[in-house]
Amino acid sequence: MNKKLYNLYNKEQLIQKLNEARENYTTISFYKYHKIENPNWFRDFLYTMFSNLDVLGRVYLAEEGINAQIAVTNTKLEEFQKQLFDIDFLNNIRLNLAVEEFGHSFYKLKIKVRHKIVADGINDPTFDPSNSGVHVNAEEFNQLVERPETIIVDMRNHYESEIGHFKNAITPDVVTFRESLPIITEQLDKYKDRPIVMYCTGGIRCEKASAYFKHEGFTDVYQLNGGIINYAREVQSHGFENKFIGKNFVFDERLGERISNEIISRCHQCGNLCDTHANCKNEHCHILFLQCPECSIKYDECCSQKCVDYLHLSADKKEELKGKISFNGSKFSKGRYKALGIDDHLDLT
Repeated sequence: MNKKLYNLYNKEQLIQKLNEARENYTTISFYKYHKIENPNWFRDFLYTMFSNLDVLGRVYLAEEGINAQIAVTNTKLEEFQKQLFDIDFLNNIRLNLAVEEFGHSFYKLKIKVRHKIVADGINDPTFDPSNSGVHVNAEEFNQLVERPETIIVDMRNHYESEIGHFKNAITPDVVTFRESLPIITEQLDKYKDRPIVMYCTGGIRCEKASAYFKHEGFTDVYQLNGGIINYAREVQSHGFENKFIGKNFVFDERLGERISNEIISRCHQCGNLCDTHANCKNEHCHILFLQCPECSIKYDECCSQKCVDYLHLSADKKEELKGKISFNGSKFSKGRYKALGIDDHLDLT
C-alpha cells in the first residue's frame, strides 16, 4: 500500500505536531446511507483528499454508505466543504458542527472499510433501511414530545444516556446499537399505534432504527433530524426551550459536550455528582467510566487501586505478569463499572 494512505506517527508525535502547528479546528460529523460500489477504492480516494486538507478524525465506509467524525482546520474549512460537495452523493450533505470546542478532538486520520457503517444485527433481506421515519427539527420535536401520547426513545447506549438525555425518554440499558433494536421493539410492542420519536447523537442510528421500527409494524415513527448535536444548535440559535438535560456523549477525545448545566450522573468511584468520562490510565485496562477530579487524583487517573498498583510496577514486573492478571477493562464493557472493587489491591503473591 502507498505509505501516504495511512498514518505514520504515534500519538505523542501527532500531539506534538498539532501543538506546534497552533491551528484551530472545527469538529464535524456527517453520514449518508448510499450504495458505494467499491468502498476500498473510495477509501483511498478519500484518504488522499482528506490528508491534503489536513483533516483528522475517524471515517467508516461500507457498501451501505459513509459515517464520519472529523476535525478540519478553520483555514481550510471552506475548501474542505467545496471538495466534499464535489462528490455527487455528498453534495449539500448536512454537516453537524460541534456545540463546543476545546483542545483537539482528534489526533490522526483513520478511514476504515467495514461490513456496515452501523452494526445492526439485521439479516432480514426484506428490510429496507431507506424507508425511515419522518424527520423533525428542534421546534417540531419539542411540540411532538409535549403530546402525552408520544413515546420518546433514546437510541444510544447506556453510558451515553447516563450523562444526558431528553426529559421523559426511555433509555435502554444496552451496550450496543444492535442490542437495542430487538429490546426496544419488544418493550414498545403494545404502543405500535402511538407516536414514537427517537433520537441519537447525530442522526445515523435513528436513520436505520426508524426504518426498522416501521418494518416491525410501528405506524407513526419520527426521528430528530441531525440528532442531539443539531438540536442543540437550533435551540441556541432560535431561542427554543431546551428539553435535553445534561451532557451529550461524543466519540472523540472530548468524550462529551455540555448541552445544559444539569449534572445528572455520579462518579463511579465516590458517588458524587459527575458527568466526566475517562479511560483508565492503565492501558491494559482502559475501561471507560465516570470519574470526578478528586478521584482522578486519588486513583492516579485509574479506575481502581489495582490498576494504580500495576501502573507503578517496573517494566520487568509488568512483563512477568503479562497474561496472568485481568482488569476491569478485560472483564466489563463500557460503563459497566458500577459497584466494582475499586479499593482492591493488586495481588503479587
